[in-house]
Amino acid sequence: MAAVLPSSQFEADEKMFMVAAAADRDNSPACGGEAAEETALEDLPGDVLALVLRRLDGASLAALGCASSAFRSLAADPLAWRDLCLAAFPSSAAAPFSSCRSQSQHRALFADAFPFPSSSPSPAPAAPAAAMAIPRRLVSAVDLWHGGKLIMSRVVETDATSSWFLGSPFRIDALQQEGFTAPNPISPAELSLTWVLLDPATGRAVNASSRKPVAVDRSWLTGETVARFTLVFVTSGGEGDSMCAVEAAVACDDRFGHVREVSLSAEDGDGGGVSGRDAVELVAAAMAAPRCRGGGVGVGAAVEEAKRRYGEFVKGKSARKEWKARREGLVDLCCSGVGAAAFLGFILMLTLR
Repeated sequence: MAAVLPSSQFEADEKMFMVAAAADRDNSPACGGEAAEETALEDLPGDVLALVLRRLDGASLAALGCASSAFRSLAADPLAWRDLCLAAFPSSAAAPFSSCRSQSQHRALFADAFPFPSSSPSPAPAAPAAAMAIPRRLVSAVDLWHGGKLIMSRVVETDATSSWFLGSPFRIDALQQEGFTAPNPISPAELSLTWVLLDPATGRAVNASSRKPVAVDRSWLTGETVARFTLVFVTSGGEGDSMCAVEAAVACDDRFGHVREVSLSAEDGDGGGVSGRDAVELVAAAMAAPRCRGGGVGVGAAVEEAKRRYGEFVKGKSARKEWKARREGLVDLCCSGVGAAAFLGFILMLTLR
């Protein structure tokens, strides 16, 4: 998403390009000028190149910075990355940043939060131990859009060291109970959400939302609709790999255009809540792990992949519930059989007496 510049800036840029175009026409053979030599992109003035680069999206700007050393310095323009961050994550304007990344904080935030996190958040073996540091404080930069228009932007700070947080099921509320009324009736399918989790101590971040809903559940009893923005991760443990879902949910009453609740939670493959301690460890691993390839070009494909993985997660959860129900039924049957045999044995023993 390209940043939007003020109209005065557009006017100044337009004048500069008009002057450059006029000079090019005066030197062209059709106007009696000398034949112009071929001009490489690097030959353009630095100011003109900087203006052009500010109109690129983040993925294109990062790719151009890898083309040459000259483009590398231009592509590192802090103002360009600040505009891109504010366009993609407006709430990041109020988020605290780490002092160790003060020179390139917006570029680092965009690189961490814009690509989708790896579905298997295992840091690379060469990653330093500090990369897996467990956050002591989590900052949530939450932006909710409807039909391409921003309708909510909030920053929430969470203490991740308290015993209550670590021992309780993981949950962060960006909006709770009070809600707000949107300008137009809410259509859950047109909602989009970014939930950036930031560790202010290290400056690392990760986007814990699928951007677009992977599922929309409607309750006809309460008249409430819940749009789910879920990312499914595969985690490794002592009993093998397991699945864990980090879910950002938006509860709304689309009849009245009322958004009631926006929250982030986590659940395991059996549908049980994940503790704050385990969830923070998962977030730390996702922050340190590589990002999915594809950049801006692969966002649509990544959203479809998130929907597919969520479907697999739901099917697996249902299958495990059915298996547990059958196992419990078999155990109940065995217990009933043992009880009946014991009762008959008792009756037989009384009869023999």
